[in-house]
Amino acid sequence: MALKRNEKEAIVEDLHGKFSNAVSVIIASFSGLSVSAANSLRKELREKEGEFKVAKNTLLKRAVRGTTAEILTDEFVGPNAVVISYDDPVAVAKVLVKFAEENKAIEIKAGMLDGKFMDAAGIEALSKLPSREVLLAQLLSVLVATPTNLVQVLAGIPRKLLYALRAIEEAKQQ
Repeated sequence: MALKRNEKEAIVEDLHGKFSNAVSVIIASFSGLSVSAANSLRKELREKEGEFKVAKNTLLKRAVRGTTAEILTDEFVGPNAVVISYDDPVAVAKVLVKFAEENKAIEIKAGMLDGKFMDAAGIEALSKLPSREVLLAQLLSVLVATPTNLVQVLAGIPRKLLYALRAIEEAKQQ
């Protein structure tokens, strides 16, 4: 079933909006992926503020024009799907890499994170990072540790003076 021109334009416009709002985009080949497996992946990605989209390469190439995902134009060869992340690219990458390990029908090809090209190894490395919440917690603990240590060091000086005065007092009492 061939799409009419206005249908293609609507698809391109919709995808262009998605690519414009994307934090990351991952391209994966999906030959042999069953419909139920694709729906399962879509559900998991939706929970992580991501999307799994399938479209013709010509439409994808038109849709990425003028967006940060334009660097992926040369990667649209063969049967492709795009995984778009709007919020947390690490969580979406984790879901996709785990799914690709379990389903050999999907293969990660390349991606884009904040306008920078990433190969499949880079996406796998991204998936191994801690989640955004964990990274923020680690950063907060580092930021809190410095003033805490400073207060402890500064409090140590009068404490040692107090210990010395008590030792002198005890020595005089004896």
